[in-house]
Amino acid sequence: MSYIKSMYARTQSQEPRQEKNPNRVLGGLKGAGVDHYSMLGEDGHERIEVPTRSYVQGLEQKVRQLEERLNEQDKKIRKLRDA
Repeated sequence: MSYIKSMYARTQSQEPRQEKNPNRVLGGLKGAGVDHYSMLGEDGHERIEVPTRSYVQGLEQKVRQLEERLNEQDKKIRKLRDA
């Protein structure tokens, strides 16, 4: 009877659940186009938001482009003042 009871009883198995691999989670976030991810503390509260590498590189590229534009405009202004 115990075999049948264990087969059909509404008890949850005592097997430990596997936690998700953080590398696979980050790969999924990257595929979804997320620009940051959050780290949780042991108490379950959000501790820190970490930007992704591609997001930071994109921001650096935009800053470089803006600096180039600014330098070009400065050159044009100097030419107009000297003329």
